[in-house]
Amino acid sequence: MGDGRAVVKAPQGGFLRNRAPPARSFLYSARVLRRVATIVAIAGALVAGTLAGCRLVLRVLPEKFAVNAPIGHLLLGRGTEAAPVDELRRRITVPDGFSLSLYATGIPNARVLRFASNGDLLVSSPGSGRVLLLERDANGDGRADATRTILEGLDRPHGLDFHQGWLYVAEGSSISRGRYDTEGRRVEGPLERVVSGLPDGGSHWTRTVRIGPDGLLYVSVGSSCNVCEETDGRRAALLRFQPDGSGEEVFATGLRNSVGFDWQPTSGDLYATDNGRDLLGDDIPPCELNRIIAGGFYGWPFAYGDRIGDPDLGTGHEREIAASMPPAHSFHAHNAPLGITFVRGEHAPASLRGAALVALHGSWNRREKDGYKVVSLHWGSDGHIEEHDFATGFLRDDGVIGRPVDVAEGPDGAFYVSDDFTGSVYRVAWLGSGAERAETSPLH
Repeated sequence: MGDGRAVVKAPQGGFLRNRAPPARSFLYSARVLRRVATIVAIAGALVAGTLAGCRLVLRVLPEKFAVNAPIGHLLLGRGTEAAPVDELRRRITVPDGFSLSLYATGIPNARVLRFASNGDLLVSSPGSGRVLLLERDANGDGRADATRTILEGLDRPHGLDFHQGWLYVAEGSSISRGRYDTEGRRVEGPLERVVSGLPDGGSHWTRTVRIGPDGLLYVSVGSSCNVCEETDGRRAALLRFQPDGSGEEVFATGLRNSVGFDWQPTSGDLYATDNGRDLLGDDIPPCELNRIIAGGFYGWPFAYGDRIGDPDLGTGHEREIAASMPPAHSFHAHNAPLGITFVRGEHAPASLRGAALVALHGSWNRREKDGYKVVSLHWGSDGHIEEHDFATGFLRDDGVIGRPVDVAEGPDGAFYVSDDFTGSVYRVAWLGSGAERAETSPLH
């Protein structure tokens, strides 16, 4: 709720502090002991994996407990430097007529992207507590002209959006805003906290904020756990407020971790990505794209996919399962869809007009890695959604050189992709059908 003009102060403690109180668990004592034993086994293997090297593969465990991920990033959020240009040129594939280049590097934990009206690109960096600004490419060399910090000392800043001269920033348990000076490339004065007391900590700590076409403030709050019954009804939900932070309401529920959401320009419909639960196996449950309606319940923790009862919590909740909304589209299990943006630019190729681009952060809880790419979603006349690869090659032969997080469409018509594994932002530009690319041109 709104609480006046509270000034945001620097957080005390570390990046992953303030874990939420435990939610009401579904586990009985025997299950608790079994899970504790499993966690201890995984923890021991994780330590061994850490000592052995930067990649972790635990295929000796039962399938549902399999772990295969970049270990430093999985446990500590630590990644690596961006791949050399030659390696990117060899590995990254984008559709014919597009080129991919490195727009900026050296941005720790680069997450949400949002363009200012002058073409500058803002990037949230939760791990460093900062919001950075990438100055638009005025000299035409294909890279940001400079990187500067415009906000710092924040509590895991993640979501960003602009509205009527305000820059909104979503932190761990609050939403703040400040007057944004586009020409001066700065936030004027201290931030004003408009929403406080959001549920904090837990497994899903990121908060995403967007201003909808209705002028209202939407905030996603992920679950505190893998699967449990929450004690706070605002978790695993999409919340809605007035722009000043007043009038809090729970807009939709049953959304385990909807990091990205956007409105389809033609219909005005709201779509949100959602990460499915873990520890059920390599290929279940699917991750989801949901069409969000006011009051909608999207299944978690009682169901997944098209009203399939959860094996741990579904029994006894048949009514809720039957009333749940099935996904508009299913992604492969554990792909971890995060940011989504609908293509709005008039200069986009016909194949992308009306489509959405989604960043798949990539799996950890499966024997063979999957995801680690950007895909495009295309709506047919019958409403069916087809998924196609858009930017691939971040994963090859079990090796990872990038983890896409968000996608933003720039005023120049290019698409920008953040990568929190290498601290980079990539630029994917449309050159035209059949365009020739010289050896020194942007990557392809």
